[in-house]
Amino acid sequence: MKKLTQIYILFLAFVFCTSSNAQNKTELPEDNIKPEIKNVITYNSPNTISRNIIQDRKGNIWIAAFDGVFRYDGKSFTNMTSEVSSARFFSALEDKKGNLWFGTIGSGVYYYDGKSFKNFTTNDGLLNNEVVCIYEDKTGNIWFGVNGGASRYDRKSFRNYLIDGNSITEDRTGKSIPNQRPINEINSIIEDKTGKFWFGTRCNTFIYDGKAFSTLTHNSNHFGNVRCIIEDKKGYIWLGGSCGLWRFDGNTFRNFTQNFVGYINEDKNGNIWTSSQSANDGRWALSRYDEKSLSNNLFISSSLIKPTITEIKSEHEGNNVGFP
Repeated sequence: MKKLTQIYILFLAFVFCTSSNAQNKTELPEDNIKPEIKNVITYNSPNTISRNIIQDRKGNIWIAAFDGVFRYDGKSFTNMTSEVSSARFFSALEDKKGNLWFGTIGSGVYYYDGKSFKNFTTNDGLLNNEVVCIYEDKTGNIWFGVNGGASRYDRKSFRNYLIDGNSITEDRTGKSIPNQRPINEINSIIEDKTGKFWFGTRCNTFIYDGKAFSTLTHNSNHFGNVRCIIEDKKGYIWLGGSCGLWRFDGNTFRNFTQNFVGYINEDKNGNIWTSSQSANDGRWALSRYDEKSLSNNLFISSSLIKPTITEIKSEHEGNNVGFP
């Protein structure tokens, strides 16, 4: 498929703001498999909040929105879940096999293999049905950051990890967490080059070495309400949230802004793109750090609303993501 560079950048607008108009076995029963989608409904665009976008390996754009999962093939939008679920979709992932995963607020996770959907919920072993982020590790396990902790799925069963104050512990009882607020949710999960996992939550940032969890601190202060964590090509860890934008090289920390940062992305040239909120007027800025400066390239403002930039994506380049 022809690369959709300009179109893909346009899709950022849907995410920037609200549109105006014990381990449990999880072999799902046959009746939980939705039939192949044949009569889908085509719309001009999502009509409510669009929370996450990805571009698959074929060039299609997928949007997780509060009124469904939308696919854009370069010509038109299709609501792929109009006959499957009325859930509010929040997160999205394409795994290494080309399968798609969509997290919801209150209805668990939907898996799409290109033909049909399967729904994973707490009944199948998922820790909580509010799924904020989805991540695939190096061995192919799928991690779900949920309200109250995380679930790891090895394609057969779930292993759940509960947030308990300033610690995370593995739960082996098989219990789930009911959908209720407020609970500490996991907003971001990554696996770094050394095999350690990083979890950004509303209260702390945790590091998991495969045996135990520890909390990340700087000058005895915790990194709380972290919305996004990435590892760049040099192996630096970037954290963004209410604490601002920070870079950690394994030994020292560097702060670039103390304004709230909602998302971080590295392009193919090594530039770091962030969404951050201005301390002066509350507007949201799309900024780029090029190793010399952090420059605001785009400001979004409105007299009616204050849009929030919650996701930064760019053209799909095989396994790499980068702005052209």
